[in-house]
Amino acid sequence: MGLPALEFSDCYLDSPQFRERLKSHELELDKTNKFIKELIKDGKALIQALKSLSTAKRKFADSLNEFKFQCIGDAETDDEICIGELADMKSKTCTVSAEENFLIILRPKETFILFLLNLFQEAKKKYDKETEKYCAVLEKHLSLSAKKKESHLHEADSQVDNVRQHFYEVSLEYVFKVQEVQERKMFDFVEPLLAFLQGLFTYYHHGYELAKDFNHFKTDLTISIQNTRNRFESTRSEVESLMRKMKENPHEHKSVSQHTMEGYLFVQEKRSFVSTWVKYYCTYHREPKRVTMVLFDPKSGGKMQGEEESFILKSCTRRKTDSIEKRFCFDVEAVDRAGVITMQAMSEEDRRLWMEAMDGREPVGYHGYQFVVVTELDVTGFNVMKKFIYAVDTRGINEQGLYRIVGVNSRVQKLLNLAMDPKTCADVELESPEWEIKTITSAIKHYLRMLPAPLMTYQYQRSFIKAAKLDNPEARVTEIHALVHRLPEKNRQMLELLIKHLANVANHHHQNLMTIANLGVVFGPTLLRPQEETVAAIMDIKFQNIVVEILIEHHERVRANKYIFRDVPSSAASLTNLSRRKSIESKAPSCSERPLTLFHTPTHSLKGEMN
Repeated sequence: MGLPALEFSDCYLDSPQFRERLKSHELELDKTNKFIKELIKDGKALIQALKSLSTAKRKFADSLNEFKFQCIGDAETDDEICIGELADMKSKTCTVSAEENFLIILRPKETFILFLLNLFQEAKKKYDKETEKYCAVLEKHLSLSAKKKESHLHEADSQVDNVRQHFYEVSLEYVFKVQEVQERKMFDFVEPLLAFLQGLFTYYHHGYELAKDFNHFKTDLTISIQNTRNRFESTRSEVESLMRKMKENPHEHKSVSQHTMEGYLFVQEKRSFVSTWVKYYCTYHREPKRVTMVLFDPKSGGKMQGEEESFILKSCTRRKTDSIEKRFCFDVEAVDRAGVITMQAMSEEDRRLWMEAMDGREPVGYHGYQFVVVTELDVTGFNVMKKFIYAVDTRGINEQGLYRIVGVNSRVQKLLNLAMDPKTCADVELESPEWEIKTITSAIKHYLRMLPAPLMTYQYQRSFIKAAKLDNPEARVTEIHALVHRLPEKNRQMLELLIKHLANVANHHHQNLMTIANLGVVFGPTLLRPQEETVAAIMDIKFQNIVVEILIEHHERVRANKYIFRDVPSSAASLTNLSRRKSIESKAPSCSERPLTLFHTPTHSLKGEMN
């Protein structure tokens, strides 16, 4: 099992479970630090041994250069000249030294160690310091008497809000930095290590044979490193975008919790005729009306304090300010325990949410949601996509960075509006220079993103990712083949249309530089986008890319006489469906026609093509 993803939304909740997940990441980074340090130490010892070997070889070479046969006479024979050249050649061979190169190769790993230690440790110290500061300010603020002047209380609230916002931002940046370091270590360390091993193999006399045996592995690993780097860049931009959204409007990106409500509350407890306020992390489930409390202090390093307590809620009532010195208080009564429990929320908004969840006596109504009507996969959509794909195949298949280079958004929107409108679609001439290839490719991607659900559906999104994670490559293809044929008919037809086009793009990668891996990076997040935008979902983007890569690479043949789209797996084979499926023609479609099937292509004259 890998490390659990750290959700940015959890930074605002700051739950004990989040602290434990964060702790597991910190422990893993500490373990990585120790491993890399030991590896660098052993590498330097190896380089020191190579230096001693090089010193001995240089000394031998110097002795060989100083040694000279004295010949009788004033001229040398060809044999003598040959022997002298042999001595020079041996001298040059013995003076070959590579330990300085090894030191140069090893330095990136030391640089990464400094990056890992300094950047991560500084962020951790800042995060721990801000946690302690925030907790101290919050406790001091909540201890203010409600009898203070209103202006003084408002000023104090404003100061606490500023401190809270700063703590949330530091927490978000720390989680972002932790996950960035976790991802970067895969290639920032392995890449120079690979170069070091390559240099080491070629250093010795038999290094040529070792390097030749190592070459296939080196090639595969180099490709893997590049692909990982590309996926990292894509993932990093997604994570950074999500972090910015969380900073701008955290309430719209709260994580979906299994609890109706959860968070920290101060509970009034009477001990020896003295009232004290104890901080608990509380959860509430509306269905059984169960409230659970666990004593927890963030300053304790993420450790639970004491056993979990729970009770069944009977009622919840807002506590008036003039009845208690504390602010943001409400009273709850339990079915299974006597007396009233007074709780203090973190803020007025927090109290409102708790009372709303517990059906308090002064609930605040929910805001209504607005639903946006979106288009479905229909005949118009198929014909527009076929028309776009035909234009790309005939006009721009060799353009460098195809699907990587983004068109101007306003022009992309204009093209889609014209193409999707039955009144204007026939007038759209994609052969015109007015429509650049990057505009058409962006329109294809935008159409797929506009669909109400991803082309490969939310229902099977996790199944496709699970298939991509299988260890056996053949099992991956087989499982993805089966999943493709579980998709709705329209989705499968559109997917087949798109994948065949992408395979054609990949076949021209020497000109357009768009390999199968690059196309996977572009279309993976679109075809298999998750229902909820979370860090965990972003971490699965690399597996979404792999699914698309498998579809492109194996779209024609899964195994002998089996085709991934045309042939239904044996478990769900149907002769009726097979006879009904037709291959897609490569002609430009017209959106104005009314096809009998979704894959109908209007008849065009082929004279122009033949010429």
